[in-house]
Amino acid sequence: MQPQFEVRAPMGTLDRRPARASTWPALHIDRWRETYRTLHLYAQIVGKIKLALTPKTNQWWNVPFEVSTRGLRTGPMPQPGSNGERTFEMAFDFIRHEVDISDCDGRLRTLALVPALPVADFYRELNRILVGLGIEVAIRQTPCDIPMTTPFSRDAEHRTYLPDDAAALFQVLRRVASVLEIFRARFRGKCSPVQFFWGQFDLAVTRFNGWRIPSPSGSRVLRDRYDEESIAFGFWPGDAWGSSDERTLDAVFYSHTVPEPAGLTKYPVDVGGAYFDENRREFLLPYERVRSAPDPAHMILQFAEGTYDAGASLAGWNREELAYP
Repeated sequence: MQPQFEVRAPMGTLDRRPARASTWPALHIDRWRETYRTLHLYAQIVGKIKLALTPKTNQWWNVPFEVSTRGLRTGPMPQPGSNGERTFEMAFDFIRHEVDISDCDGRLRTLALVPALPVADFYRELNRILVGLGIEVAIRQTPCDIPMTTPFSRDAEHRTYLPDDAAALFQVLRRVASVLEIFRARFRGKCSPVQFFWGQFDLAVTRFNGWRIPSPSGSRVLRDRYDEESIAFGFWPGDAWGSSDERTLDAVFYSHTVPEPAGLTKYPVDVGGAYFDENRREFLLPYERVRSAPDPAHMILQFAEGTYDAGASLAGWNREELAYP
């Protein structure tokens, strides 16, 4: 009998068949703002637990979540007091709409994400489950990167969780993450994983050229995150907290170069209505333009490559040496 082989497409390629625009859901901020806010706060609680338990790495790569096949996951974390002998992880499942807490002994606990679960109740119930597994973690309860200071344990205001809204976000994140992995694979130099940052609620990948720069003033997070020349590219589902101008209210793709080289604002990036935002100091491409395109994934890659070309060329990066064929 002849052996049977499975024929696979080469890694790092895209299926060139045009994607139907309807497969990329709408993310108009006015329609899902309340779910966004509540989910953002849930994510910050889980994220702060990961921050408290994992050893710090460069550019804070230990802090973000990973996009999984069902939602977002922390990855393994050491259980406090175990000297690394025991691990556990937490994951947002946006298919079953729950948070899963699993440990190295095979124990699994779930916290259902229901339509009227206040942030305070989420915080208390999550801690109750963790304590039941022998895991006790103290975190700073004040939200970060958003204009709100109510401690998690006292937040009864944010309580809206509509499953369809969370599912739509996940359907976008999983598609975008796949495209960012291709973009990441084309670079030989230092490059971050594709990561979901729960602070500002964005999915990003960052390329570095290996050159250190003076750390910016400000918080320790900013000082450590921007101490090397870098070009970041990512997806932000919009401004749920009212801290941006009207043009960037809805979901966007973005790209910024640190430090910003002269001439970047005028560099032509002719992709789907992309533009340089003078206030945010970065290129933006509206998500709505992408989802309505004949091939959304191809447009995302065009934007990523075009804005990388802009920043790397003007900043004098050795693009040929850094490229991975």
